[in-house]
Amino acid sequence: MLTRRRFLAISAAAVAASPASARAGAAQVRRWRGVALGASVSMILTGLSRAGADEVFRAVEAELARQERIFSLFLADSEISRLNRGGRLERPSADLREVLGLSGRLYAATGGAFDPTIQPLWRAVAEGRDARAAAGAVGWPHVALDGDAVHLTRPGMALTLNGIAQGHVTDRIAALLRARGLTDLLIDMGEIAALGARPDGAPWQVGVAGTDGQVLRQIALRDRAVATSAVRGTLIGSSRPHILDPRNPDRPAANGLVSVSADRAAVADGLSTALCLVPRPAAGEVLRRFPGARLEWLS
Repeated sequence: MLTRRRFLAISAAAVAASPASARAGAAQVRRWRGVALGASVSMILTGLSRAGADEVFRAVEAELARQERIFSLFLADSEISRLNRGGRLERPSADLREVLGLSGRLYAATGGAFDPTIQPLWRAVAEGRDARAAAGAVGWPHVALDGDAVHLTRPGMALTLNGIAQGHVTDRIAALLRARGLTDLLIDMGEIAALGARPDGAPWQVGVAGTDGQVLRQIALRDRAVATSAVRGTLIGSSRPHILDPRNPDRPAANGLVSVSADRAAVADGLSTALCLVPRPAAGEVLRRFPGARLEWLS
């Protein structure tokens, strides 16, 4: 079974290897692959020498390492791990504060469908424990963010930002590259951001792919990001979908595959996750709360 991030990477790689791209100055295309937040990631640059591209890639790797120290659930000393362990984090980074702020907007816009405090519930399901007992530790209104600290005010609370952090990391890498004067590139950091145009001058083409790898739709992107979430892209155990409804984990997802594009990858990321749990008639109202966001696929 393809994971959500993996089928995004396949979609991006298919674009990079397209005949049109190959014909239009492939000698100027530089490719990089690495790992971010536990997922394989990639980037395509155009118009740089090998030495220039290598310098950019080193800067990208350093920024990814910094982001890991904030958002990774696998690093014991990351900001999110320390917050979950102690229930309070003094002097959170600007990155964490920004993502928490956007998470609050998504929680309000979706009626609680997007709720990063779902981590205790997710772990209970993954470990085969009673999810009802963990439900008491879930609730975004019990996350307190002031000028100096983040505080989880209920016992047993924990956050996961996996439904939005990949998008934030993508935005940060895009900003880093723009600051270096790079204008034409495709970034896949778990979500996809397209800056400028392909080597042939056309917009970047990104495919929305199902969990079977079949491309369902091609999207033309220029200075825009896209994120795709599949409910069954990753499974908990052998059968439970990895996207759970924090309001009722036994409620089936409203939609199986959602793709959203937006000016910011973090917005596209959060919306694509949340809209898996929002009935179709309400999806348009949620999107209207985020100017520039557009539904690309819903099934």
